[in-house]
Amino acid sequence: MPQQTYDVVIIGAGVVGTALARALSGFDLAVLVLEAADDVGSGATRANSGIVHGGYASKNGSRKAEFCLAGNRLFDDLARELDIPFARIGSVVLAFREDDMEVLESLRENGRANGVADLEIAGREDTLRRVPRLNPAEVVGGLFCPGAGIVSPYEFCVALAENALANGVEFRLESPPSALEAEAGGIRIATERGEVQARFVVNAAGAGAADVAILAGPPPFQMRPRKGQYIVFRRGSSAGLDTVVFQPPGPKGKGILVTPTAWGNLMVGPDAQETQDPADLGTDPASLARVIRTARRSIADFDLKQAIRVFSGVRPAASRGDFILEWSDRLPGMLHLAGIESPGLTASPALALEAVRLLREAGLELREKRDADRFRKAPVRPGPLGPPAEAARDAGRPVGDPGRIVCRCEQVKESQIRDALSRGLILRSTDAVKRRTRAGMGACQGTFCGPRVRDLVAEAAGIEPDQVRMPLRDRQAIRADLDEMRRLLSEDEASKVS
Repeated sequence: MPQQTYDVVIIGAGVVGTALARALSGFDLAVLVLEAADDVGSGATRANSGIVHGGYASKNGSRKAEFCLAGNRLFDDLARELDIPFARIGSVVLAFREDDMEVLESLRENGRANGVADLEIAGREDTLRRVPRLNPAEVVGGLFCPGAGIVSPYEFCVALAENALANGVEFRLESPPSALEAEAGGIRIATERGEVQARFVVNAAGAGAADVAILAGPPPFQMRPRKGQYIVFRRGSSAGLDTVVFQPPGPKGKGILVTPTAWGNLMVGPDAQETQDPADLGTDPASLARVIRTARRSIADFDLKQAIRVFSGVRPAASRGDFILEWSDRLPGMLHLAGIESPGLTASPALALEAVRLLREAGLELREKRDADRFRKAPVRPGPLGPPAEAARDAGRPVGDPGRIVCRCEQVKESQIRDALSRGLILRSTDAVKRRTRAGMGACQGTFCGPRVRDLVAEAAGIEPDQVRMPLRDRQAIRADLDEMRRLLSEDEASKVS
């Protein structure tokens, strides 16, 4: 079998890799994306708070600061072109002590130096008036940033991939590289599914970026991943909170936040734990309880009965503490995009444009593709939640009826599932469908809809139902962590009473 040749091979289909794939799809190029997982956006992109940061927090002069603000400014057009859930709801950083007001002043000055012009510091009364759900016990003031927003991170990544795919980019899932080697005309990339050649290789492998780099020799950086744990509350639980709430930043980052999601859930987290294992996605009740205790300084009225899921993600932090955009000195033609931790989601579209510029400077000829379409075909989405009784009735419709409800909690119809399964990527897991349709994101966490989704995935992929990958985390384990978290927090309340 002859070796296939590409102009660019991108390693990693997270939000950075797919943003670059979409940017390159507008040119007459042969582009391939290699992804180790069974779906795009399965790493840090999946387990992300979904905040489009305002640009005031990253140190002035850093690459994080430069690309965060540049990326933020692209999201309105991206949301329109890709039809993704996005809203500029703004953010506030709270001060709990007078000393914290100095921190807010410092953040404002840093933000202004970065080019963020719309920052405002408010006192206690004004802050409480503007964000009524705040816990008033400790609030001294707040730094408001109207330009911040929220996006569904995995839907953003899927949309980037689908648009790139529609414009001719190839995706190979479950295809991590096993070898990289210079050869005449470019770089040879070996995978379990065969070899390809590329003029240029872009390493956008997230937490695995150092593992990819080492295939070419000693890596020029090390990854220092940090795990963060989150709690998600049921859809509708964010009512009355229409902004992202941060606490004063600490040495490990922006601290515990409370935010609405793009779909109206309330989300709390993350903490920051050093980890040696990028695959460690477990949660533990003691840490989750600490997250809630800390978050209650900001918002106290959590209804813990509405908590439906806990999860964790690994941030791809690198040893240099900033974004890494540089050519390999071991393998000519290999570009590293590494250490893309927070605010990496916000920065991703701007990082993609910078990578295109670097590739052009290195000799990649860019001729615009006449038939490229920057607009992604709109997906079929669930609407507002209707009466549960109607959803239960429609769940009884026969298989093949577009109006059949597959997921009762989120009221996802069969037509939506089939649409998600027909958009170019061959999906083989129920989690992949969940990220596209919300089937399995409700209170029962897929107990009802899981088998129904599995059967539809099997049909679309042409495989047996038992070959479909079911959720990565056991629902019983999630429920046990939630129950134990609630028990620990109830003990706190009991000790206060006694």
